[in-house]
Amino acid sequence: MRRAQRYSEVLAWFQTNVPAPKSELSFASPFQLLVAVILSAQCTDKRVNMVTPALFEAYPDAASMAAASTEDILALIKSISYPNSKAAHLKGMAEKLVADFGGQVPSDRDELRTLPGVGLKTANVVTSIVFDNPVIAVDTHVFRVAHRLGLSDAKTPEKVSAELEKNIPVQLRATAHHWLILHGRYICTARAPKCSTCGLKDFCRYFSSSEK
Repeated sequence: MRRAQRYSEVLAWFQTNVPAPKSELSFASPFQLLVAVILSAQCTDKRVNMVTPALFEAYPDAASMAAASTEDILALIKSISYPNSKAAHLKGMAEKLVADFGGQVPSDRDELRTLPGVGLKTANVVTSIVFDNPVIAVDTHVFRVAHRLGLSDAKTPEKVSAELEKNIPVQLRATAHHWLILHGRYICTARAPKCSTCGLKDFCRYFSSSEK
């Protein structure tokens, strides 16, 4: 199957079967989403959602988090992976948001990437969800699914992101991020993928190969 046809089949299946995917992170503002995404690095959304209610009650916006000590933030996120570095990132991120952006999360992903703890993936997730920017964030799930389906053979998340954005229509990119990440999280898992029940198996390179 040619790659263009593979993209067409995969996108059509998702549009029919998963018409309205959403982020599984809980948040009530762009700032809270940014915090949650920073915390979600190498951590499950479920664990993040267990921690953020108390964190957001204490620090609902950039100004309140900027005024907090790193130690106070750490105390609220200590069950998250890499809590020390993430507490420092949250403190620094909030301070820079207040100092450079009036406490508001910028819609430009390059501006977002100037914030401590914010890389390309985090910037893409936030701008895609909050501002509907036509970008696709690539985490381990998206990277794995893109390769298994045959949507990309690129070797880095940045290059996979560029290839997905090149081949997925602008109006579908924000949604496609959720399609791919949720598919990787629940169906196309790293170990023992559920190929037999996967609706994409008819156009999946991994399923049709001897790798499975």
